[in-house]
Amino acid sequence: MTLLELQDLTTFYKIRRGYVRAAENISFSVNQGEAVGLAGESGCGKTTLALSVLRILPPGGIIMGGKILFDDVDILTLNEREMREKIRWKKMSLVFQGAMNALNPVYKVGDQIVEAITTHEADIDKSEAMERTKKLLGTVGIEPSRVDNYPHEFSGGMKQRSVIAMALACNPKLLIADEPGTALDVIVQAQILKLLIRLRQELNLSMILITHDLSIIAETCQKVAIMYAGRLVEFGDAVTIFKEPVHPYTQGLMSAFPDIAGPRTRMKSIPGSPPDLLCPPIGCHFHPRCKYALDICRKEEPIFTCTKKNHYVACHLVQKS
Repeated sequence: MTLLELQDLTTFYKIRRGYVRAAENISFSVNQGEAVGLAGESGCGKTTLALSVLRILPPGGIIMGGKILFDDVDILTLNEREMREKIRWKKMSLVFQGAMNALNPVYKVGDQIVEAITTHEADIDKSEAMERTKKLLGTVGIEPSRVDNYPHEFSGGMKQRSVIAMALACNPKLLIADEPGTALDVIVQAQILKLLIRLRQELNLSMILITHDLSIIAETCQKVAIMYAGRLVEFGDAVTIFKEPVHPYTQGLMSAFPDIAGPRTRMKSIPGSPPDLLCPPIGCHFHPRCKYALDICRKEEPIFTCTKKNHYVACHLVQKS
């Protein structure tokens, strides 16, 4: 069953020199209990997409068009009060990038989670919220008695687990995790990823995992969405995309990561740099860096089309073949 469906979602940032085209015509879906990995280079629009879904864009951010269907309701038609009371935290929540630094240093960790619960559930008192907080901490692997500790008494991994517990405080159906392993060492990163996998399975939780590390997506997600310069270039089953990537950009990302199981080969970087989204190139945004670029790539934007069952690609090369 489809839980979240984006239809041609477009978000720009208004600045003095014009509009930064951060995300254009993004379309994909997330099923109940499914994890979708959203990957791409820094600045490609991944975080903007997450903030758009929750409608918490910073000043200057404008959703220009499209639909965000959650449980068959277009949340773009809801007002701010309805979003706050019915959607955020209760139905979908976000673990921000660098979330382990998001806790207020002068308040106890438990009190901060309790505040999240009582703010979004008016019929629960503080004692009930504290009991739920203790259970939440236990769920994410923290001793419940630590509710009275301050953030500085927690390690980086414990802070990250606490923020994940806070995101789950009101039993949302969808969790968006933006670079959950940022600033953590590889051992703690692995622990956080295992935690997310376990929570998704135990709670039947849907998840969008935002990262630039494809190995993380391979370990945790059933589907993969690849973004480049504000556009979705490939979407499909994780196994299919990792074994048979179609878009040249996806192939480039795969070549930039070492294969620990295969023969030793030199990693290949993608030449050039991402375009300026204030004035992106005409046609396919990737054509200045693509060794397969055709004349049509420089003139016309490729259509996001289905090449096989549930595998979508935006590339003139695929449409020509």
